[in-house]
Amino acid sequence: MDLETLLSFEWGIMMPEFIILGVLTIITLLDLFMPRTQNRKILGWISFVGILAAIVSLAGLLDKDVTTILYDTFRLDSFAKAFKLILLCGGGFVMLLAISYEPKEGMKEYRGEFFYLFLAALLGGMIMTSSGDLITLYVGLELLSISSYILAGIRKNNLKSNESAMKYVVNGSLSSAITLFGMSYVFGLTGTTNLSDMRDVLMAINDSQQVYLLVIAFLMIFVGLSFKIAAAPYHMWAPDVYQGAPTPVTAFLSVVSKAAGFALIVRLILSIFASVAVNGPGSTPVLIDMEYYIAVIAAATMIIGNVVALRQTNIKRLFAYSSVAHAGYLLVAVAALSMFMFDSLWFYLVAYLFMSMGAFAIIQLITEKSDSEDLNLFAGLYKRAPWLAVAMGVLVLSLAGIPGTAGFIGKLNIITGALVREEANYVLVGIMIATTVVSYVYYFRILAQIFFKPAPERSDNLPKIKIPVGVGIVIAICVVASVVFGILPNLAFDFLQTQFYEFEDFLR
Repeated sequence: MDLETLLSFEWGIMMPEFIILGVLTIITLLDLFMPRTQNRKILGWISFVGILAAIVSLAGLLDKDVTTILYDTFRLDSFAKAFKLILLCGGGFVMLLAISYEPKEGMKEYRGEFFYLFLAALLGGMIMTSSGDLITLYVGLELLSISSYILAGIRKNNLKSNESAMKYVVNGSLSSAITLFGMSYVFGLTGTTNLSDMRDVLMAINDSQQVYLLVIAFLMIFVGLSFKIAAAPYHMWAPDVYQGAPTPVTAFLSVVSKAAGFALIVRLILSIFASVAVNGPGSTPVLIDMEYYIAVIAAATMIIGNVVALRQTNIKRLFAYSSVAHAGYLLVAVAALSMFMFDSLWFYLVAYLFMSMGAFAIIQLITEKSDSEDLNLFAGLYKRAPWLAVAMGVLVLSLAGIPGTAGFIGKLNIITGALVREEANYVLVGIMIATTVVSYVYYFRILAQIFFKPAPERSDNLPKIKIPVGVGIVIAICVVASVVFGILPNLAFDFLQTQFYEFEDFLR
């Protein structure tokens, strides 16, 4: 590629990625040359400002038409913009939690790595949302995954953190290999790695043996990516990793990594498998034929996540299984393949961003100075910190899907989307409603500890809960957003329609 061709590309559409990459490089060099005795929190604030700058840059691109560069390997469409907005907002919240995070064993020696690894993982997720080619898509996936592996085990002197990192690496590597193997089948059948070119080739396929290979490729890719979003039965790494990882990392995996995973799943399966017909042109697409498989995975994820959560006494393990259950709810939207799929996914991920981030911020405040993460730590919180207790109550109610909260609107949209189709999946919707009711048991158990259980006798000797500025900002924004989007959901939907045009340019 000559210099003239290189300069002809419209590099401005990658400005959010360039900002994150630039800040990542700067804080890496600063960390290298700063005195060992100097506090590294300044690197976190620089990272946070960089994320804000990336959000502003993305906002300036919202009215831009679909643009591709580097021979269609990177595309900026409404889908990419919408999911990048979720990733950047989630990354900003995580950075505020990371700046304030002070575990009992300390983090002075590796505080710098904590920040730039977060930015590297965030950059990987952003590349995934805009990938128009299997190669760039996989590069983004691995950048996110490898950074997450290191973050999960960054508390080097903590045995649980070491164990979680090892389990995460083994399971993550296996899932990446399965995904890559599935992609190789598609590449072998089409002779290209570009998603748009693949779609054109696949639309002309009418050989049953080639379709059979595509079905195998779909199963491998979906199974591999199911690990990434912690969908059952590929979720077994999640509880141990969520428990052992630092709380900001747990929040990142629960929200940002999950959102990137769903963006990747939708981008891949709709670009590739919605265009090839089972019995030649004009017949049922492979994706429609495989929706029952997605529905089975969604049902299993909702049932296992909610039922196993009933037995948990560790708050982070409980939220791990809660995260598994929410992955199941999101898979219901994918399995429905209705006209509301994009809207339902985006709104639910926005709602989940706020209610989950706020909850993890409060969990970090309560547990970071303790050797325990037991649910009993929340006993009597209403007496110790009334405002914090009320905030946690609102966020838990939203996670449970109680009317008047963003979580309720999110679930309602998914259910509506699954029922508007001509062949409505009543069984899957019934399972979603039933498992949501089951989730009330463990969510209300948290509320019972906070508001009705007496504080432990030693509570008078417990240190007063001090809320750092960054954590306080996260909690306040998340609580307000969870209520506002529950009462006035049209604020989000109007923004979705005016800025992203209901993702009509997804396949353009």
